[in-house]
Amino acid sequence: MDHDHSYKYLFSHPELVRDLLQGFVHEPWIGELDLATLERVNATYVTADLRERESDIIWRVRLRDRWIYVYLLIEFQSSVDRYMAVRLLTYLGLLYQDLIQGKQLHGGKLPPVLPLVLYNGEPRWSAPLSIDEMIDVIPGGLSKYRPRFQYLLLDEGHYDARNLPERNLVTAIFRLETSRATEDVLRVLENLIEWLHLPEQDSLRRAFTLWVNRVVFPMLDPEETVPQVKNLVEAKTMLAERVKRWTQEWKEEGLQAGLQEGRQAGLQEGRQAGLQEGRQAGLQEGLQEGLQRGIRAGLLEAIELGLSIKFGDEGVALLARIRQIEDVDHLRAITEAIKTAATLEEVEAAV
Repeated sequence: MDHDHSYKYLFSHPELVRDLLQGFVHEPWIGELDLATLERVNATYVTADLRERESDIIWRVRLRDRWIYVYLLIEFQSSVDRYMAVRLLTYLGLLYQDLIQGKQLHGGKLPPVLPLVLYNGEPRWSAPLSIDEMIDVIPGGLSKYRPRFQYLLLDEGHYDARNLPERNLVTAIFRLETSRATEDVLRVLENLIEWLHLPEQDSLRRAFTLWVNRVVFPMLDPEETVPQVKNLVEAKTMLAERVKRWTQEWKEEGLQAGLQEGRQAGLQEGRQAGLQEGRQAGLQEGLQEGLQRGIRAGLLEAIELGLSIKFGDEGVALLARIRQIEDVDHLRAITEAIKTAATLEEVEAAV
């Protein structure tokens, strides 16, 4: 799965693991880690019955005079795995078995492991974090034999974007995954370009570029095939150009909808006003006059909306002149001019 592979590619870089630990694991011992010693560990084990399985991402780092391990399981499921604690306990057993066979113990003791689940599904995580919560309690003393095992959960959707740590690569990932506004994605890309400008960060830049191509662009516009970009600068440039194009399309759609709504409102108001005045005066002229007045009001409303969408504040002065026009046919001509005009001067010509 492209999403899975590109995510694991990102977290194969020590900079990502460093920012994950420093920014999202709030425990005192984190400050004692020698993060310069972060080292990726081979994550393929062979069980006793020779069935090979590939686990997730494992790192080790020095804590004073010994190693501790970070077992990072990245979960992309759309639903919550209730038995995640059981899965992780199995993986942890395989890791310990591998360390024992490789004689990588400190004083004959197994090293500490931080089991960490990074989850980005839509429903909030609801599975138990501790395996002993999942084991049935039977009276008679069996409870003391229940295993004690707990994992640390990082649920992306649980975090408030305003409280995420700043200048943090994992924060950038969370924001890229959860942002639906293109402008927000552009800001994250600008940050990444600034943070990852050094020559030695080339591999990490490629990892983020792959991530943007395979995950972020399809998420922003699932209906359109976006060309692959070669670097983050190109990604930012292309996205900025698309924002301009999408904005113009939205303006045009808004103008058309506004003109149509204005016409409909004008006709309805004209009918109501004309009928009311016609009844009161008992004259056919009342109906006609009321219709004209309502149509004029609707057209003026459509013109004001169209000028605002297409020309912003520049159309305010012209709107004051248009309001002095009584002739309905003249106002219709102005609405048509707004639809096709590329400049405010073309509208002024119609006025």
